[in-house]
Amino acid sequence: MSDKIIGTSQRRVEGRQKVSGAALYAADHGLERLLYAYGVYSTIANGRIVAIHDDQARAMPGVVEVLHHGNSPRLHRTPSGPVNLMKDMLVASKVDEHRLPFEDDRVHYPGQFVALVVAESFEQARAAAYRVRVEYQATASINSLQQGLRSRGARDGGAGHERGDPEQAYQGAARQLDATYSTPVETHNPMEMHATTAHWREGRLYVYESSQGVVNHRNMLANVFDLPADRVEVRAPFIGSGFGSKLWPWPHSVAACAAARVTDRPVQLVVPRAQMFTTVGHRPETRQRLRLATDPHGKLLSIRHESYNSTSTVDAYTENCGGVTKSLYACPNVLVSHRISQVNRGTPTSMRAPGAAPGLFALESAIDEMARANDMDPLAFRQLNLADEDESTGLPWSSNHLPEAMQQAAERFGWNRRNPAVGSMREGDEIIGYGLAACNWEAFQVPTQARVILRASGRALVQCGLQDIGTGTSTIVAQTVSELTGLPFDRIDVELGSSAFPPGAVSGGSWVTASVMPAVAGATRQALAKLRQYAVMSGAAFKGQEPETLAIDNGALVKEGARASFAEVLDRQRLSGAEGSYHSDPAQSDKYSFRSFGAHFVEVRWDPGISRLRVSRVVSAIDVGKVVNPLAARNQVEGAIVMGIGMALFEAAEYDPRNGIPVNNNYAEYLVPVHADQPDIDVILLDYPDYRLSEFGARGIGEIGITGLAAAVANAVYHATGRRIRNLPITKEKIMAV
Repeated sequence: MSDKIIGTSQRRVEGRQKVSGAALYAADHGLERLLYAYGVYSTIANGRIVAIHDDQARAMPGVVEVLHHGNSPRLHRTPSGPVNLMKDMLVASKVDEHRLPFEDDRVHYPGQFVALVVAESFEQARAAAYRVRVEYQATASINSLQQGLRSRGARDGGAGHERGDPEQAYQGAARQLDATYSTPVETHNPMEMHATTAHWREGRLYVYESSQGVVNHRNMLANVFDLPADRVEVRAPFIGSGFGSKLWPWPHSVAACAAARVTDRPVQLVVPRAQMFTTVGHRPETRQRLRLATDPHGKLLSIRHESYNSTSTVDAYTENCGGVTKSLYACPNVLVSHRISQVNRGTPTSMRAPGAAPGLFALESAIDEMARANDMDPLAFRQLNLADEDESTGLPWSSNHLPEAMQQAAERFGWNRRNPAVGSMREGDEIIGYGLAACNWEAFQVPTQARVILRASGRALVQCGLQDIGTGTSTIVAQTVSELTGLPFDRIDVELGSSAFPPGAVSGGSWVTASVMPAVAGATRQALAKLRQYAVMSGAAFKGQEPETLAIDNGALVKEGARASFAEVLDRQRLSGAEGSYHSDPAQSDKYSFRSFGAHFVEVRWDPGISRLRVSRVVSAIDVGKVVNPLAARNQVEGAIVMGIGMALFEAAEYDPRNGIPVNNNYAEYLVPVHADQPDIDVILLDYPDYRLSEFGARGIGEIGITGLAAAVANAVYHATGRRIRNLPITKEKIMAV
C-alpha cells in the first residue's frame, strides 16, 4: 500500500478535461430540441406589477412562451430553514430566496424576475424579452443599510454571545478604543454565470445546474414540483466556481424547470452578468462597532463587537461578523451581537468566509489600533492576548498552532525590520507600510456517503454526490483511494456532481475535504474487504487463507511472496467488481473546538506623487491540520489572498440612490484585482494533522485565506500613510481626503 500519496503535491485528475474543452458545464449541454430562456427583470425596487404586455414578444420569430405571474403554473415552496450541519446536510432542501419566481405581483428588489421568455434561440429569447412591457406601481424603497437603519430599524439576527460584564470592565480599564468599521456590498461574480439546463422525461426531471449542492438542489426541486426525490436528478460535474453564490438554489432554476414542463421541451437559462448583481445573492453591507479595553500591560479586559447588516424584505440573513471575535483572543468580558435591517435588494447569501471576512476586517483593525494605544508592537500585542482555549465554549482547541504560524510568517516576512514610526520606511518615491492580521475559520466534518467499486478491468470507480467546484476535490478523492489501494491515478475514475450518487454535502464552508475523505476511505476499505473474501474462495489465488492476512500492495493482494492483482482476483470468480459504500459521521463537537488558524503579513507601497497604492508582498502562514495536497492547498490560499486584496482595495457594488438599481453591474466597472495587481505571495503551510477532527487530520482551507487579509492591508496602509481607513474599500481618495 502506498504511503506517499496523501500529503504530496498532485496535479488535478480532471485537468486534461478542462484544458482540452472536454469538461462540460451547466450551459454546455446542447440537448435535442433545446429552447432558450431569457428573463425580464424588474426596473423598480419596491411596488407591484399593474400589467404585463407581452403581445409584441409573443409575435416575434421563434418565441414559444412567455411566463409571468398571470400564467405561471402553480408551484410549491420548499421548507427552508437553518441547516444543522451535523444532522441535516444530506436531507436539506434550503433556498436563499424562499419566494418562488412569478409567485405574485409584488416587487421586492430591482432585478427581480417578473417574466421569462422562451424561444428557439438565445438571441430570439433576449430580443423578445426586451419587448415585454411591464407597468409598475412603484412605492418608496430603502436602498442602503443606512436608510434601512434610519427608516426601519433593526432586529436581532441571532448568533450572539456574552460572558462576563463587558460594560463595567470597559469603563474601569486603563485604555479604551471605540471605533466603527463598515464594508460595502460585494458580489460573487464567478466567471461561470449561474445556469440551468432542464428537461422532463416520463414524469422525471433532469437538470444540469451550476450548483455547489446537487443533493440539496434535488431535494428543493422535488418539493417545488411535488415529486418523489428519486424522480429528480441534478447534475453538476463541473462548476466554474461559485464562492458561495451557488450553495443554495435561486429563482432562475425553478423558472427554467417550470418553463421546460410548460413547453414539454428542454430549456436552458443563463443568468446575465448584470443580474448576477441582483438575483443570485451577495455579501451584505455591514456596520460594526468595536469597543476594546485593556489593562496597563496590554491584556484585553473587554471586547464588544456589535454588527449590523442589510438583508432583503422577504428573507432574514445574518452576516455572523462576531463569530471569530468570541474566541480568537483571551478576554473575560465579551459581547457579540448581530442585528439585521431590511432593504430593497435581493437576499444576501454566504460569500467566501461569510461573517469572518468582514468581521475580521473590523476586529483585526481594532486590535491593531488597540496595540498602538498601548504603544506595543502589533505582533507582540496579539501574541500576548492569544487564547489558549475556546473561551466562548470552555472547550479546548482540537489543534491550534497559531503562535507558530505568527512566528514563522513574521520571520519569513522580515517583521523585525519594521520601523514602527508612521511613514518612516521608504524606497525611492514609495512609502512602505507593514501590516499584519490573524486569520481564522471554523472546521467541520459533516455527514457524507461514498461508493467505491474495484472493477475487473483493474480500475477503481468512486462516486459521491458532492461537487468539485474547482478546488481539487476530485484529486483528493483519488488520493484517498490511491493511498489505500496503491492504484495509480490513471486507473482511478472519480465521478462527482450527481444527486443520483450516494448523497454528499454542499461544497462550501471548507468542510468537504475533512468530510469526503473518511467516506471514501470507508467505502474503499469495504470494497477491499470484499475483494479479500473473493480471494480466498474456491479456485481463488489464496484459497483457504484468512482474508485479514492478505496485504495490499500497488493494486494487488499479497502474502508470503504470492501476488494477485485486483483484476486477477475478480476474473477468477468471474465477478465484475467488489463494491463498498460508507456513511461517515460528524466529528465530536462537544469535546473540542474545531477551528483553523493563520496569520497574514502584508507590505503596501504608497506613492503620493502619483497617488498610487499597491500591495507588493504577502506572507501567510496557515494552520489547517494535515495538508493533503500542498499544490492545491497553496493555490486555494493564494486565490483567497487575491480575493482579500479585492475586498480591501477594489470591490464595492454601487447603487443609484434614487431607485436602488446597481450601476456598476459589469466587469468593466465592478473592480476586481487583475494580473497587474498581483503581489509577491509566499504561503507557508503548517502540517499538523488534527486527528480529533478526522482520521486523516485534514481541515478545510478554502475560506481561511481571505479572512483577516483586508485588515492586514488596512493596517499596512496606516503604517505607510497615517490614515486609518475604517470603511472599505481603501481608495486613494480616502487616503488623500483632508
